[in-house]
Amino acid sequence: MTSPSDTAVDTAAARARLLELIKELAVVRGKVTLSSGAEADYYIDLRRITLHHEASKLVGQVMLALADDAGIDFECAGGLTMGADPVGTAVMHAAVDAGRTVDAFVVRKAQKSYGMGRQVEGPSVEGRNVLVLEDTSTTGGSALTAVEGVRKAGGNVVAVAVIVDRDTGAKEKIEAEAGVPYLFAFGKDELGLS
Repeated sequence: MTSPSDTAVDTAAARARLLELIKELAVVRGKVTLSSGAEADYYIDLRRITLHHEASKLVGQVMLALADDAGIDFECAGGLTMGADPVGTAVMHAAVDAGRTVDAFVVRKAQKSYGMGRQVEGPSVEGRNVLVLEDTSTTGGSALTAVEGVRKAGGNVVAVAVIVDRDTGAKEKIEAEAGVPYLFAFGKDELGLS
């Protein structure tokens, strides 16, 4: 039989290792055009992290701790497909490992015109506290689309959280337009980017 202290996550160690992996695997230097249309001298390819055998578990642990430390109470975690999909499932698995129940979901860019005609897929978010997730954000557009979809589906969005904030105004835009806190695990300064 294990006690809670045997299975407790060392959040500081998880965070430090995740930062190492992001720097090593996800930061790509060179001119790129971002999904927002903006140009940058680097790209943070967080799918190399969220879909990585070691990093994925760390993503879940770090993002769950981030929300907990901010006092965010939620029952569902997810966001706009595809960047948020592995983040939501990582948080779901980290929650289960911690003895908690958190469901994951995905938000389509638009409501389906066939099948059940839903925009939010997975367990219902209706009447539940929801944490909207994203791997990274430049303008906040993807997260805001997810917030809108969740609200249309009856979910109560309590916060938006991203793994890496690019410090390009997403925080301010999301907090102003969605009216919820914006949390991030790492800032671009921690990645050695300017």
